[in-house]
Amino acid sequence: MTKGPKSVVVAVALAFMATACGGSESEGEMRAETEAAPQIETREVEYTVDGTVLQGFFAWDASTQETRPGVLVVHEWWGHNEHARNQARRLAEAGYVGFALDVYGKGKLATHPEDANEMMTEVLQAGVIPARFNAALELLKQDPHVDTEQIAAIGYCFGGQVVLEMARAGTDLDAVATFHGLLATDNPAAPGSIKARVLVLAGADDPFVPPEQITAFRQEMETAGARFEIVTYPGARHAFTNPDADSHGMEALAYDAEADRQSWARLLQMLNEVFG
Repeated sequence: MTKGPKSVVVAVALAFMATACGGSESEGEMRAETEAAPQIETREVEYTVDGTVLQGFFAWDASTQETRPGVLVVHEWWGHNEHARNQARRLAEAGYVGFALDVYGKGKLATHPEDANEMMTEVLQAGVIPARFNAALELLKQDPHVDTEQIAAIGYCFGGQVVLEMARAGTDLDAVATFHGLLATDNPAAPGSIKARVLVLAGADDPFVPPEQITAFRQEMETAGARFEIVTYPGARHAFTNPDADSHGMEALAYDAEADRQSWARLLQMLNEVFG
C-alpha cells in the first residue's frame, strides 16, 4: 500500500504571529492560505444491489486534487441517517473521502428500537450484508478522489458489527474500526484471514458489550493473528458517539461527549498510522 495524502496545513496561527511581530503577508501568501483551507463538498448517490435501491453519501475536501484514502461508514441499527453522514463529513475534514453507505435500503429509517431491531434482523437473516457492503466498496473505489490502494471502514453499533464481520471474512481493507459495536460472532476469524488492522472502541458500561464478550474477542483476534487494539471508555454506555442517543428512552443508550471526542481522536491516530 502506498502512503496517504499530505496533511493540509492551515497557516492562520503563523500568519497571526508574523503580523504581531511586525511582519506582513503578501497577496500571494494570503491566497495560498485561503486555498489550503478545507472546502468540504458532498454528493448523494443511489445504487442497486440485487434489486434493492440503496443510498450513499460522499464527502471530500475539494481544496486539493490529490487522491487520498477512502473510508466507508456503516450506520447504526437506525439506518442511513444524519449521524452516519456526519461521520463522513468529519472524515473529509480530516483529509479522507468519507462514504456513508446503506445496508437497509433507500428511505428505511427507524426511530423506535423495535423497528430498528426488525430491520437489522431482516438483513442479518437474509444474508445480504456482504453484497451490499462490497457494492459500496466498489463505488468508493470508483470515486476519482480516492486512492484505491488505501481503503478503511468504520461502523457504529450494528455497523461496527458489520465491519468486523467483513474483516473476519478477509475483505481487502487496510483498517476497520468499530464504535460501540457488538463483538460476538457465529463466524470467528480463521488464522491469517484478517487483512485489516482492527480497532475496537467500546464503552466500559455498555450492557451489549460485556467484559466477557471483550475477552472472547481478544482471544479470537489473538488466535487469528490479527493486528488489533481494544480501547474502553470508563462510564460510557452504548451509542456513546451519537448526540441523539438519550432521546430514545433506553437506559442502555447514552451520549458521552468525552468518550466521543477521545474515540474519534484514536480513530484518526490509527488512520494516520496506517496511511501516513
